[in-house]
Amino acid sequence: MIDTSNAAIDKLSPFKQLTPEQENLVEDILDFTAHHLKDDYPATYTIVGDAGTGKSVVLSQLFDRLQKAARKDPASPFYQTTNYFLVNHPEILKVYREIAGHLPELYKKDFARPTSLINQLDKKQEKIDVAIIDEAHLLLSKPDHYNNFYHDNQLVEIIRRAKVVVIVFDQYQVLRMKSLWTPERLHHITDQYPHKEYHLTKMFRMNATPQLVDWFNTFTNNYQLSPLPQNARNHYDFRIYDDAEEMRQAIVRRNHEVGLSRILSTSGYPSTLDGGKHYIKEGRFKMPWDQYNYTVTPWAELPQTIDEVGSIYTCQGFDLNYTGIILGPPISQIPDTQRLQINLDRYTDTEAFKKRADLTDPQEIIRLEKRMIMNSLNVLFKRGVYGTYIYAHDPLLRQTLCQLFSAAGLHLPKKGD
Repeated sequence: MIDTSNAAIDKLSPFKQLTPEQENLVEDILDFTAHHLKDDYPATYTIVGDAGTGKSVVLSQLFDRLQKAARKDPASPFYQTTNYFLVNHPEILKVYREIAGHLPELYKKDFARPTSLINQLDKKQEKIDVAIIDEAHLLLSKPDHYNNFYHDNQLVEIIRRAKVVVIVFDQYQVLRMKSLWTPERLHHITDQYPHKEYHLTKMFRMNATPQLVDWFNTFTNNYQLSPLPQNARNHYDFRIYDDAEEMRQAIVRRNHEVGLSRILSTSGYPSTLDGGKHYIKEGRFKMPWDQYNYTVTPWAELPQTIDEVGSIYTCQGFDLNYTGIILGPPISQIPDTQRLQINLDRYTDTEAFKKRADLTDPQEIIRLEKRMIMNSLNVLFKRGVYGTYIYAHDPLLRQTLCQLFSAAGLHLPKKGD
């Protein structure tokens, strides 16, 4: 049964029912926070989990309970504490501020970008009690003067200005060198303080079988084409297309039926402005990239974006009902193998690979750049709640994917479905 409530604020609502595991996690973080608010030094709590494992829902409920106690419960250890919810993703920040507009215990000013809060606290020479950070893998780990961040690391600076810092982290959603994080780099910071870590593993977003989720992970993490599980279409609309325009038409039909269905793509399409827009072209398929969203509504919830191609920058962190994913030129198949090749020279997101002073080994740089390209695909793969459709730019990869689809006994619905 498809949930017809497509608004992102419903998906991240503090009133969303938690599983027993999630409920216990929220309570554990509140206990941890109450204990360490008394200390004269910071403490950190990390929630680790892949895309779709319910990390943001946990944070949403955690922050709502924290602020309700801070503003309304004189008997609580959190009463009159000063707390902030931080996120670097502008589209997700819009959702949290929209949620705050509906709840008396939450103020829109409680939600901020990390740089804004750091600079604000420095200006007032103040500190806070609790910082909760969603999508911590997007925190800057080098100076970024364009965004008015002049320190070396956002997490370090937030810890310096708070008593307790709670973060969620996914190493497979690191997308840019200026936000370079690995588990080792994270632990180098968090392990300096009293610290606790919890791993969420259950997939909540996608209705796909665990075997299909594993197939996606093998593709992006191991650069390997493995046989598709025969249950890939069990309760999930998984498809491989050899025609991008046919895939687009199917996504338009899904969008008409249930909404929140979009075409997404990796980078790799050179900018050739046509009528002021940057188009992706694949045979009969021609659509422009997503445009900058100046509204308070998330990109995917704007009706007109059915005629745009979404990117990692507009869909990361969000649920979509159905996704049609284009694997662009940076990802191809090595002939005569079942291995994937990452073509760094065909990646067109020039902002992603800016140099870092702390990275000098050429081989390490190449490894990390390839990892980030596959991370971007991992983000796209994990968006579709009810279905994922795939088309590959590389002819050999496209052919092999179609063969794997047939070999597993999977068949597309008849044309027009």
